[in-house]
Amino acid sequence: MTSEARNASRSGQDFILLGFPCSREVQFLLFSIFFVTYTLTLLGNTVIVCAVHGDRRLHTPMYVLLANFSFLEICYVNSDVPNMLANLLSQTKTISFARCLLQLYFFFSLGTTECLFLSIMAYDRFLAICRPLHYPTVMTIKFCVRLVIFCWVYGFLWFLIPVILVTQLPFCGPNVIDDFLCDLGPLLALASACVPIPGTVLICGTMSSLLIFATFLYIIGSYSLVVRAVVQVPSRAGRKKAFSTCCSHLAVVFLFYGSVMMTYVSPGSGQAEGMQKFTTLFYSVLTPFFNPMIYSLRNKEMKAALKKILGGS
Repeated sequence: MTSEARNASRSGQDFILLGFPCSREVQFLLFSIFFVTYTLTLLGNTVIVCAVHGDRRLHTPMYVLLANFSFLEICYVNSDVPNMLANLLSQTKTISFARCLLQLYFFFSLGTTECLFLSIMAYDRFLAICRPLHYPTVMTIKFCVRLVIFCWVYGFLWFLIPVILVTQLPFCGPNVIDDFLCDLGPLLALASACVPIPGTVLICGTMSSLLIFATFLYIIGSYSLVVRAVVQVPSRAGRKKAFSTCCSHLAVVFLFYGSVMMTYVSPGSGQAEGMQKFTTLFYSVLTPFFNPMIYSLRNKEMKAALKKILGGS
């Protein structure tokens, strides 16, 4: 079959997202839980964006990065949760091939962007704590904006190759995906059931592993140097403030990377299939929900700005 004929046949092809197979009553319960979580996630991250925008004291590189990170989380949950909520109430649970690819691209591009943002935020803390004299001249607002643009642009370029490879894969049916979104692993598994695709699996696995481990090791290395510098700070108040900021960042890092590594280091390998749906749910839905609380509750400046936005004293 030519590529034109294959693409034409796929234009009317549908996938079935099994989501969470259970009784209707349990699905309604899950819908309620996820809808509340989704709403609170949007509210929490929107409030952080508004707080940084509305308080001039927060117009610093660290908070500019945090505001962009919160905006990223808003985009991230919108790439998968609305469709998951619709599927919980749907009888057919189908998604077209084009929508599936679109969700795959945006979901993974935003995930890649999150890895890059976490790395840049680690670099910011490294400069602020380990190189405090150089920080004002290096981490200027102009340079910070360039880093933000880099994260967004590179994040959406990195996953183009795997998506293009997925468009060329054969799906001979039944096109049933045991997940709540069009995830890379289940799609590769469906295609592997038709014909062997070791090259595609290798490329996708290599690109995922390279991104995950490179950014994770960089973040851990940066914070290791930060911790070493913090313990040498003579002021107890200074140590406490630095540890508070770093602990917030590291909590987000471990929440995100811990679940991501379990899922995407070897996509399509069939490892930990029973855990994949849970880990995907954790980092794509629950982590964006926890992030506003993690960043705001341990930060006096952010709490003050939030009180101002919410009309507190």
